[in-house]
Amino acid sequence: MKSFNNNKMKQLRFLGLALMVCFFPSCESDFLEPVPESAISSKGYFANDDEIETGVIGIYDAMQGINSTSLSDNRGVQQEFYLTEMRSDNTRTKSQEGEAAQFESYDITPNNGIVENYYRSSYSTIYRANLVLENLDNATETAAGTFEGEAKFARAYSYFNLVRLFGEVPLVDKVIGPLDKEIAYTRASASAIYDLIISDLETAIANLDNGPKTRASKAAAQGLLAKVHLTLGNYPTAQVLTESIINSGLFSLEPNFNDVFYNENNDEVIFAIAFNPGLASDSQDFSAEFMNGVGRTAGVNYVTDEAVAILEEKGGDRTQFSYRIDPSQMTQNQVIKYLPNGEDGGADGKTFTSDATLSGNDWIVLRYADVLLMHVEAILAGGQETSVPAALNSFQLVRDRAGLTDPVTTITKQDLLDERRVELAFENQRLFDLIRLGVAQEVLSAFSTANNYSFSATDILLPIPQREINLSNGLLQQNPGY
Repeated sequence: MKSFNNNKMKQLRFLGLALMVCFFPSCESDFLEPVPESAISSKGYFANDDEIETGVIGIYDAMQGINSTSLSDNRGVQQEFYLTEMRSDNTRTKSQEGEAAQFESYDITPNNGIVENYYRSSYSTIYRANLVLENLDNATETAAGTFEGEAKFARAYSYFNLVRLFGEVPLVDKVIGPLDKEIAYTRASASAIYDLIISDLETAIANLDNGPKTRASKAAAQGLLAKVHLTLGNYPTAQVLTESIINSGLFSLEPNFNDVFYNENNDEVIFAIAFNPGLASDSQDFSAEFMNGVGRTAGVNYVTDEAVAILEEKGGDRTQFSYRIDPSQMTQNQVIKYLPNGEDGGADGKTFTSDATLSGNDWIVLRYADVLLMHVEAILAGGQETSVPAALNSFQLVRDRAGLTDPVTTITKQDLLDERRVELAFENQRLFDLIRLGVAQEVLSAFSTANNYSFSATDILLPIPQREINLSNGLLQQNPGY
């Protein structure tokens, strides 16, 4: 059974929730030019540390998203798997119908509501981060640095996901008003977006210590920045950052792989987005969605035959905790890294003591195994193989935990891709790994052909939501292929 601890982050979330709903902006219109939901406005509210703290909690609340059946509510990270795992060769739908099936078949339209929701949710986080940053002068000197670090970490996290998923997007680094159309709808260059991401994360590293795992920290910023530099091909910098985390001695691999997901705030977790079970305002439904039949949508995230094959071949002890035959019909495989609240769903895989759509499993954004494998990638430095002892040691640690203890003497790029796939399966990493390591078009084309899908090179990026293009009155241009 999973243990859910009410750490400081989760307690603070409740303290600020009632107040935040009063003054945070509505996203019913354009989310880049927010309209207050009531007569109480955020303007003039953030006057001291306590009030700014509620704004910081509001940032995490936006990252978390709303557990809702409505796509008019910002879902945050709860639907990220559609845009990542389901566009890789790891998962697919059961029903192969509706908007969800567009992701697996690479037939996404600019009107896809899930894509629009993720785009809007990301900018909601960015807006809330900018709101905190705009009011730092009202904080004490001691608190201002921490608030700045947390806000800039969240903004960098959101922009890193946006630029990898959509390419060039509007760069909004301050609170803007209804007349700032050019800022809101002008697509900035990828280099400009990455410059902001790097600057924000460097500030976060300088300002933050290592505290609660569900709040931004120095190590979380170092890990995210390492992945940014790997994406940009800045391998020596990425190596230094990963080694800073490794040498800190603050993190280690959980001896039991399953405990990574069902023992929250464990030594392997570096940063996670927190959820609490039972309450719609603070729970999540991605656990239920991964279980297919018990979720809001009947049939998302079945495991592909290709993912099953590599987990069986190279997963070791991780395989039994990554997927299983769906007990309800015994022919398909379902993800089990996120069993709702740690329950197994009974004999039919669907009968839970608590409501599976109100689950409290945290979403792990960054963990130590990922950092160890990024360390290997940094040493590989875009090459085809490495035998550098430091890389071998990091790689071996991950494999040893999986019961694969045969000594590794050389690591190829394919070895790294395979190891990341089985270690981080269904954690929204596979698509980004394929892109970053330069094999997305090759791998996804072959996968598409084998499954009668329609992948082409332009499908690596998602479409800009058509609603945003319409609101821009011609300023915002669509990605090629859409």
